[in-house]
Amino acid sequence: MSTVQEIEKAITRLPKDDLSVLSGWFEEFESRIWDNQFEEDVQSGKLERLANKAIADFRAGKCKEL
Repeated sequence: MSTVQEIEKAITRLPKDDLSVLSGWFEEFESRIWDNQFEEDVQSGKLERLANKAIADFRAGKCKEL
């Protein structure tokens, strides 16, 4: 049995309160991973072209208020 399968099986056995705690922890964990990846992408310049396009579109009046 793989580690992922073992974890999945253990999760199905958790009491409701523990499952809630795990869910909150995992949501925060995923958010940190996403934030770190976004920061790396910004630092590496991967988003520069998209940012420049958005700024140009805004200045050209191609945007609407939300």
